[in-house]
Amino acid sequence: MTSPAARTALDLTADLPVPALEDLYRDLHRHPELSGREHRTAARLSERLTEAGYETVDGIGGTGVVGMLRNGDGPTVLLRGDMDALPVAEETGLPYASGTPGVMHACGHDLHVTWLTGAADALAAGRDTWNGTLLVVGQPAEETGEGAAAMVNDGLYERFPRPDVLLAQHAAPGPAGLYAHSPGLIMSASTDVDIVVHGVGGHGSRPEATVDPVVTAAYIVTRLQTVVSREIAARESAVLTVGRIEAGTRHNIIPSEAHIALNLRTQSAEVRERMLAAIRRIVAGECAAAGCRREPTVTVGGSFPVTVNDADTDRRVAAVHGEVFGAGTVLDFGPVMGSEDFPLLAEGGLPYAYWFVTSTPAEVWDAAGSAAGGDLMEQLAAVPSNHSPHFAPDLATVGPGVRTLVSGALEMFAR
Repeated sequence: MTSPAARTALDLTADLPVPALEDLYRDLHRHPELSGREHRTAARLSERLTEAGYETVDGIGGTGVVGMLRNGDGPTVLLRGDMDALPVAEETGLPYASGTPGVMHACGHDLHVTWLTGAADALAAGRDTWNGTLLVVGQPAEETGEGAAAMVNDGLYERFPRPDVLLAQHAAPGPAGLYAHSPGLIMSASTDVDIVVHGVGGHGSRPEATVDPVVTAAYIVTRLQTVVSREIAARESAVLTVGRIEAGTRHNIIPSEAHIALNLRTQSAEVRERMLAAIRRIVAGECAAAGCRREPTVTVGGSFPVTVNDADTDRRVAAVHGEVFGAGTVLDFGPVMGSEDFPLLAEGGLPYAYWFVTSTPAEVWDAAGSAAGGDLMEQLAAVPSNHSPHFAPDLATVGPGVRTLVSGALEMFAR
């Protein structure tokens, strides 16, 4: 038997203006904006929310937008979509490709805003089917991990009611038409680490008079590869990435410093601390072995928290998605190593559900399958992923992505 939330969601989204939503998506994709600079995107969302009857406030936490629709007594449900793009040069060849050099919606946030807009319109038009307060949040600066905290710190929950539950979703690679839920840990923590090796610079013809930080940095990078493989138990999940190594200005100058930038992905505080301790030990040891006259500088920088769904909330949303989209469309592929700042909107332990909407076009997925010879993991690795210059979600997901939010919200209003 189909639940009332699923039946109502199907009714409210039966006549979605999909062509108009696709036009909105193309416009957002053509005009990407970096983290904290989402002025045009925010203005478009704000305009749409106001037209739909929401009380709308702009500029929260920088460029954040919130629309509120009060609709009698009932729970307060928050729907969130992130708005920022990435410093990636687009290579999709799409007719609506980015018009901003070096900036691209390579993570699907343009699709997220489109879904959010469609859901806000549908729920406003169907307000006779639910009771409560709906908060629609356009969040800036997710890619830098700053936007959610900035909105909360700017008085989000002083200006608006604290939600009883929060919902969010993300476009992901995989054959379009699947909805990935995990009733617990679904995304990992991320931690940035910056290292400075202090050597002694000099002329390239007299290396004996220097302490070469480039060579030392190379040893550090190599040795860091053993942190996960030799210091973290096989049952744990962790990733250490050297994202940048930088030193020197000319061929014949031995520099005085080398800079290394790392990113860690972990799923527990214990593993994170173990990795940080290993990094500090390795860096200090290699610098001592090289004869560096100053101790290295190791700075732990920005971080994202783990994303842990409230189990009951996620199961309810997953169940209604299964009813809306049919058998075999909802799956649990477990936690991924990607990271999100969405949990920071759930200040104080508010329950939330976060899920993925697969969005790879069928022809791209099928071509990757042929090349992979039937190996599913190779096929998944072969399609453009988030942050790729070739990332191009299937426009066929526009309507379904609206239905996921509408059905999830209706299920939460029914609690």
